[in-house]
Amino acid sequence: MKSITEQLARYKSVHLNSSNIKTHFVGIPLIIWAIFVGLGSLSFSIGESGANISLGVIFAVVVSIYYFKLHFGLAVAMLIFIIPVIYLADFVAHTENGLWVALIAFVIGWIFQLIGHKHEKAKPAFIDDINQLLIGPLFLMAEICFVFGRLKQMNENVTRQAIEFRKQLEASKR
Repeated sequence: MKSITEQLARYKSVHLNSSNIKTHFVGIPLIIWAIFVGLGSLSFSIGESGANISLGVIFAVVVSIYYFKLHFGLAVAMLIFIIPVIYLADFVAHTENGLWVALIAFVIGWIFQLIGHKHEKAKPAFIDDINQLLIGPLFLMAEICFVFGRLKQMNENVTRQAIEFRKQLEASKR
């Protein structure tokens, strides 16, 4: 498994433009929420108690385990973000037009993503590595930490590697 630094650097290599990053701060949360609404609409009973669990909760647990393997602090921060997202998504999933609202949010989120990559003049990271779809949200959380002066060494390493990866990408286009 690639290190957190390498994962974030690969992602950041096509997210060096500040306008692109800003659009991702809108697009990615919309996409995440929409996916969780869809997954929240699919639930099943567990055990004798008849308690329901949604596929969104299961997905969040699996992704969280992956995030904890990458970086404990960022994983905790992601949990703080994702728990209210799951709660709201599960609520909306069970409303009359919840899936339509989620679909609209999903499309709008991707429009923001594509606008950002037009500014960046680079293709989305997941085109070359599907795992980067899971790294996007973690990247945004890392960027928040970096802005507040946290994880300084990681920020320096990620940025340095990202610039090198970007140079390699640019050289391969020639």
